[in-house]
Amino acid sequence: MRATSLVIPDVLLFEPKVFGDERGFFYESFNQKVFEAAVGKPVHFVQDNHSRSSKGVLRGLHYQIKQSQGKLVRVTHGEVFDVAVDLRKSSATFGQWVGVHLSASNKSQLWIPEGFAHGFVVLSESAEFLYKTTDYWAPEHERSLAWDDPDVGIDWPFTESPTLSAKDANAPRFADAEVVE
Repeated sequence: MRATSLVIPDVLLFEPKVFGDERGFFYESFNQKVFEAAVGKPVHFVQDNHSRSSKGVLRGLHYQIKQSQGKLVRVTHGEVFDVAVDLRKSSATFGQWVGVHLSASNKSQLWIPEGFAHGFVVLSESAEFLYKTTDYWAPEHERSLAWDDPDVGIDWPFTESPTLSAKDANAPRFADAEVVE
């Protein structure tokens, strides 16, 4: 498995070595030793989540102000554009974003450390999205960031308005968002 730092160096793209033939394919989707070597610290996952969404659904940008979650995310069906926004006030990349295409065909995974808002939009007819988290979901600490905030300037790969939850449609802009200290 190859790990690559992205524009925000703490966010890593993991690309597996896939072995395929006429029978199908095999790849190692997670290896604790390889993952921790790439991340540079011990990481303990406590929760796995699985969602299914239709084309044009945008989930996020979500984060927790306490019990911050690191996330290792991947797509097992379909394709999404996945985004992480740095909300760590002391970070040199505070307020910056990075985005990648994750799909069942590329089998890549994205590591989003604690202190980032995270979201994705479904580009295929549907997508199944899996993610491991380093802390439990804490609804009392969950916050959202406006997906279309011009101050963040995410270059989403679509032209029509996405389908949003009420919470995401009313999320605060970056200037008004609670950030991670």
